[in-house]
Amino acid sequence: MADDAGPSSLTLTFGFGHSFFARTGLEKQRPVALDPLPDFSSDHLDKARSNGDLWVQIGADDALVAFHALRAVQRDAGSAARVRWQMNGFNRSPGATAHPMTARNLMGQVDGTRNPEPADSDFDQRIFVPEQGEPAWMANGSYAVVRRIRMLLDDWEKLSVKEQEGVMGRRKSDGAPLSGGSETSDMDLEKTDSQGNLVVPFNAHARITRPDQNGGAAMLRRPFSYHDGIGKDGVPDAGLLFICWQADPLRGFVPVQRKLDRGDALTPYVRHESSGLFAVPGGAAEGEYVGQRLLEGENRPGSPLRGASGNAVAGAH
Repeated sequence: MADDAGPSSLTLTFGFGHSFFARTGLEKQRPVALDPLPDFSSDHLDKARSNGDLWVQIGADDALVAFHALRAVQRDAGSAARVRWQMNGFNRSPGATAHPMTARNLMGQVDGTRNPEPADSDFDQRIFVPEQGEPAWMANGSYAVVRRIRMLLDDWEKLSVKEQEGVMGRRKSDGAPLSGGSETSDMDLEKTDSQGNLVVPFNAHARITRPDQNGGAAMLRRPFSYHDGIGKDGVPDAGLLFICWQADPLRGFVPVQRKLDRGDALTPYVRHESSGLFAVPGGAAEGEYVGQRLLEGENRPGSPLRGASGNAVAGAH
């Protein structure tokens, strides 16, 4: 079907959900870090589109290649698995800008600034399970939190650009902090205007999500936009497939989301509609298959996962 498209940067990422271990009799191998996420007051979760035994993320620069890979996975799975839910996302097409730039989301905001970088001294510690971690089969793996976040665009677009910038704490034009500089400039949280008001509001999204405002909690964000059409009420079903990676969700996603729950200025303009947490083992070594150390009891550490991305994600039973 896609033979003439080339590799198109195709990637497939597999993760195990909490329920997988009871279904397979492997409860003793289930990581503590895979315990269900706590409830958040802003959640409006559809259980039918949340969690799952297995998570498959398929990414490619060509949507046809991603679709063909999904069909191949479904054929190979046969009757052993059935699709619980599927979500399709997209990002800026390669080559769409004159030079690489941080992508924008459907609110028009630069999305992904100040992500942890592999060059950071603590990157591996924050994102990957250590080789001597528990359980052994998760060595060099990572935990993925997947959230479908609907953007209430009709309400958002009623705000002026200045009001939107106050909600985010960053300029809409280039993603720079309201305290000044460029996109990558450090945010001055104490800077005030001539009236003595904080330039970056106390409840601005960019302020609340900073690691230094959350006990050092950090995660690698790899989000995708989605648009699933217009409802009968004329409202777009569109938003963000938020995917983040961390060595431990209780030290990454959870404290940040709890902080957002308590007073994020963005909350009135988004709705969390589905959620999942998955354990993604380290990359398979040559001659291995994904999850072999879990299913066959091998204790050799896997290879660190790098740059996992996708434009189609699915949960399965």
